[in-house]
Amino acid sequence: MNRFAIKRSYFTNYCIAQFFSSIAFQMVSVAIGWQMYNLTHDAFSLGLVGLAEFVPMVLLTLIVGQVADRFDRRKIVVTCQIVECGFTALLLIGNLGGWLGSSQILLVAAILGACHAFEGPASTAIVPQLVSKEILPKAIAWNTSIWQTSSILGPTLGGVLFAFGPSIVYITAVAALFVSAVLIFFIRVERGVRKSEPVSVRTLFSGIEFVWRHPIILGTISLDLFAVLLGGATALLPIFAQDILSAGPWGLGLMRTAPAIGALLMSLVLARFPLQKAAGPALFCALAVFGLATILFAVSTSLTVSLFALFLTGASDVVSVVIRHSLVQLHTPDEMRGRVNAVNSLFIGTSNQLGEFESGTLAGLVGAVPAVIIGGIGTLAVAGLWMILFPQLRRLRGLTGSLEE
Repeated sequence: MNRFAIKRSYFTNYCIAQFFSSIAFQMVSVAIGWQMYNLTHDAFSLGLVGLAEFVPMVLLTLIVGQVADRFDRRKIVVTCQIVECGFTALLLIGNLGGWLGSSQILLVAAILGACHAFEGPASTAIVPQLVSKEILPKAIAWNTSIWQTSSILGPTLGGVLFAFGPSIVYITAVAALFVSAVLIFFIRVERGVRKSEPVSVRTLFSGIEFVWRHPIILGTISLDLFAVLLGGATALLPIFAQDILSAGPWGLGLMRTAPAIGALLMSLVLARFPLQKAAGPALFCALAVFGLATILFAVSTSLTVSLFALFLTGASDVVSVVIRHSLVQLHTPDEMRGRVNAVNSLFIGTSNQLGEFESGTLAGLVGAVPAVIIGGIGTLAVAGLWMILFPQLRRLRGLTGSLEE
C-alpha cells in the first residue's frame, strides 16, 4: 500500500470516528434534555443545560489551544472521548440506580462541555496532517458533510431510542464514543517540528493575535459570527410552526431538518467541486442568499415555502463554513493551529448560543416575524459593511493564495 493510500485510509478512519462521536453527542444531548425536563418540568432548566455545555468552552479557550499545540493532538482527542465515555456511562448507572437528578445532569453536561472544548481544536487541527494542502478544502467539505449527516440522524436516533428508555440512549452513545476513540487511536499523523515556547501571557493570547494580524481570517470568522448571530431563526421555529404555519410537531421536525439537509447537499457539492476561484465573492453571495432566505422564511405563510427558505439558509451557510475552515487550516502554521482553532470554535459557539438568545429577546419585544425580518436585513447590512471593512476578503480568489494580498 503506497503512502497516499495509507493517508487516505487514515482520513477515512478520522471521518468515521467524527461521525460516531458526533452521533453520540447529539443522542446524549437529546436524552439529558428530556430527562432534565421530566425531572424539573421547567423550561429554564433546559437553558441551564445548554449554558453548562457552553461556559467551559468560553472559560477554557486560551488553555485548550495551548494544549493542542504542545501535546499529541491524537492523544488529546482519544483521552477526551474516553472521559466522555466514562461520564456517559455514569449517566447510565445513575439512571439505572434511580439517583440521577438535575444537579448530576448539569455536572455531567459541564464536564462533557469541557471535554468538547479540549477535543474540538485538537481534532480540527489533525485534518491538515492527514491530507495534502491541495485537497484540504475538499477534505473539509467531506468532513462537513459527515457532521451534517450526524446532525440529522443523531437527534432522530436519540429520540427513537429514548422511547425505549434513556438507558438505551446512553449505552448506544458509550459504544459510539468507544468506537470513535479506537479509530482515532490507530491513526498515524505526520508531526512537524513545533517551536517549544515557554507558556506566557503572550503565548496564551497568540491565537487571538494571529487572527487579528490576518484580515482575511478575521473578516471571515467575524462575518460568520455576526451573520449567524443576527440571522438565526432556529430558536423561534416552534413559534412559526405552531402560531404562524399551524404545522404542529410534525412540521416543526421538518423545519428543523430542512437547514441540515440543505447544508449536507451543499457540502457534498463542494466536496465534488471545491472552490478554486472567486472564494471571496462566493462567500458574500452565499451570505446574501442567507439573509434573503431568512426574510423569505419570516414572511412566508406556506409550510412548503418556509421549508425551501430554511433549506437555502443551510445550503448558503455551509459555503461560509467550508471557506472559513479552509482559510484557517491552510494559512495557519501547524504549531499555531490549536490556538487559532480554539478562537474559531469560540466564534462559532458564541454565534450559535447568543444568536438564539438575541432572536428570543428581539421576538419578545417586537414579535417573531419582525424579529426574523430584522435579522435577515441585519445579515445583509453586515455583508455590505464587511465588504468595505475587509477589501482583501472581497477580492479573495483562491483559498491557497497569500493572505497578505
